[in-house]
Amino acid sequence: MSARPRRDPLWRWRRNPLRRREDRVEAWIVLAVWVLVTLGGAVAGVVAGQGAADELARQYTERHPTRAVLTGNAPRTASGGGIDDRVLAPVRWTASDGTTHRGRARVPVGDKAGDRVVVWLDARGALTREPTGPVEAGFEAALLGAAAALAVGGAAVGAGLTARWCLDRRRLDAWGREWELVGPRWSHRTP
Repeated sequence: MSARPRRDPLWRWRRNPLRRREDRVEAWIVLAVWVLVTLGGAVAGVVAGQGAADELARQYTERHPTRAVLTGNAPRTASGGGIDDRVLAPVRWTASDGTTHRGRARVPVGDKAGDRVVVWLDARGALTREPTGPVEAGFEAALLGAAAALAVGGAAVGAGLTARWCLDRRRLDAWGREWELVGPRWSHRTP
């Protein structure tokens, strides 16, 4: 039974008389790509995920719920074809300063005029969407983090492959030039 040859993970950096300058450059490119994919992707993922979490926190500090009354019937079906069972309907609410406001807010499908609903207001007191829930926000943050990590990793791999392709072209050209010098001696042809 023959022993399997041991693979040397640092073979690119070992001394070798046949190693060309392009081989050394390629070794550093491969190392840089791996570092960018692992560290850069992780950092980009964490930063994007934290940014999404910060946005959720900002939404919860800037938006607040208030009670409103439907001034008209809400449509019985959602026309947008979305997954939400809420539709736009006319509402009336009283601000903290006692003034009455009217607008259109997202309310449950089929609610009747006179029903009480919860609407969300921004810092200026204008109607806005409900802040993203914690489960959806966590999913969004994870998805954005993963997308950022994949984007950084993909860009690094793409740049590394492009650089390696250029190095391969240079090596092929050098081998072609060397073969033009050595080839005639082996094939007994004259140049």
